[in-house]
Amino acid sequence: MSLITVTGLCMDFGEQLLFENMNFEIQKGDRIGLIGVNGCGKTTLFKLLTGEYSPTDGTIVINKNTSVGYMEQHVCRNLTRSAYDEVMTVFSELIDMENELESLQTKLGKSTDFDELIHRQDYLNDQLIRRGGLTCRSRARSALLGLGFDDEKMQLPISALSGGQRAKLQLAKLLLCEADLLLLDEPTNHLDTASVEWLEQFLTESGKSFMVISHDRYFLDKTTNKTFELENRKMTRYNVSYTAYLPQKAELELSRRRAYDNTMKEINRLEGIVEQQRRWNREKNIKTAESKLKQIARLEKTLDRPENAPGSIHFGLASKDQSGEDVLMLDNLSLSFGSQPLFSDVSFELHRGERVFILGPNGCGKTSLLTLILGKYRADSGRIRFGMGVKPGYYDQIQTGMDSEKTVFEEMSDSFPAMTNTEIRSTLARFLFKNDDVFKPLSSLSGGERARVLLTKLMLQGANLLLLDEPTNHLDINSCAALQDALRDYDGTLLIVSHDRYLINALADRILYLTPEGVQQYEGSYEDFLKKADPFRISLKPVEQNKEKQSEYKNKKEADAQRRRDRVRLKKLEDEIAAAEDKLDSINTRMSDPEIAADYEQLLELTDESAQTETLLESLYEEWEELSQRLL
Repeated sequence: MSLITVTGLCMDFGEQLLFENMNFEIQKGDRIGLIGVNGCGKTTLFKLLTGEYSPTDGTIVINKNTSVGYMEQHVCRNLTRSAYDEVMTVFSELIDMENELESLQTKLGKSTDFDELIHRQDYLNDQLIRRGGLTCRSRARSALLGLGFDDEKMQLPISALSGGQRAKLQLAKLLLCEADLLLLDEPTNHLDTASVEWLEQFLTESGKSFMVISHDRYFLDKTTNKTFELENRKMTRYNVSYTAYLPQKAELELSRRRAYDNTMKEINRLEGIVEQQRRWNREKNIKTAESKLKQIARLEKTLDRPENAPGSIHFGLASKDQSGEDVLMLDNLSLSFGSQPLFSDVSFELHRGERVFILGPNGCGKTSLLTLILGKYRADSGRIRFGMGVKPGYYDQIQTGMDSEKTVFEEMSDSFPAMTNTEIRSTLARFLFKNDDVFKPLSSLSGGERARVLLTKLMLQGANLLLLDEPTNHLDINSCAALQDALRDYDGTLLIVSHDRYLINALADRILYLTPEGVQQYEGSYEDFLKKADPFRISLKPVEQNKEKQSEYKNKKEADAQRRRDRVRLKKLEDEIAAAEDKLDSINTRMSDPEIAADYEQLLELTDESAQTETLLESLYEEWEELSQRLL
């Protein structure tokens, strides 16, 4: 059964043509992965299918019995409602049926008109059972657990949830709605590995039809049975999932190129005959030339000129100098924020050429572990040692460390002053910054563009140890593949935090699973990890907590009170940091005084005072960062 039929679809915004003459059908049972570079029009297509946008040309016919579900239709608007109650709004009709059934039960005890009431009761019972009313509460709770909510978080008001948690609520509502076709736009964003695995299982077992935009290649392989690619304003359809689509696309492109080349050879041959016949200039020759010109015209009508692939990054990573065999050693490392322990007893070694990935649920401290290694945080206990000749490079998923007031060119020029302007522009062009793009301010760049700037800088550093924090975040699917190729050919050592299971499966020599008590180590790829980690999978799955549920009002009051305390403390911290910085400046000024510099005892006293002030500043900065993240 066809759910949607699209014919001759064309969409442009002013002079920008997104796609033209698009034709496809979505059948019941289709599980479609929609792929293409950033900006090719994938999300716009979703908005056309939901009716939010109107096409420039073409038709979209939705079967009269088909309902389409889209995440943006499930925005959480009542911020005082609990997370659980918000998800239950999807079942509002079923809840109304339950309430009416309870009312009917009361009426049956008082009324003498039994037939009509019993008939209505039977109808409602049938509807409730047919539409899953008996299981709607357990399904709502199961979805929330699968997406990382425990019983306590389910009862929190929406106002107390983070942006990522609210996005999970929207996803839960979409998955539980009765739509015949789901449109999923990057559904794995904000999800940790356990939640993504739950989503994969839900989609494959639910039997729902869906079209999904995703750069998570492993997710696409697990859940889809078709791949639709938007490229060069056209859609090409493949009846396979992502990995199987790649060789089919290559074969199709080769076939098109050969057909084009053969047709052009024939056209050139016929044009040679025409030129020859015209030179002879006899009546018979002229008729032959006209006949060949008609053949050329027919061939040109069928000519399918292969277009260049959309711009994609292409680069390599190489170390300037080789490190020693022992690259990094961690011994019994522990970290906490305030009174909240994050992890302890983290110990492992990294050797030259290894490709090691750090996995674990959101919030377990993976990013903090990288920043500890880089010396940006101070561990509570333990030891970090680098081997001989180790030069680390860092990719920051938060994309800090760049001056937003600078242009792309200025950022590169200031970071690598030895490079000429031509060398900088040539390098940036490999990362799709061409012509005037190099003069864009960093503040105006998208997440994907900023990621490409960071990758450019990483390539030029020549580090022999790369610490990468979610490097495929913000990248489109083609850029993810290009980064994977570059990391595969890199001659140094890799330590990577990532949720990209496709990348992990392709590159990992070893996986470290981070827990509060340390790391569990697994040799091999992600698939190997899944097999070996089975005894420990309890740590990979959402945990059900049997804590007593608190009232919505109490949760809201407690959350609001905590946020007020945090804001007050944050303001006080800023004052304390400013005072400490002023004190440090004053100490440094005094230490630079020639008279004091000549007084050994006074200089020693100021040096101790400076060290104490720096230690105080570091602890204030850490507390400020923790509170700032909490208040986001």
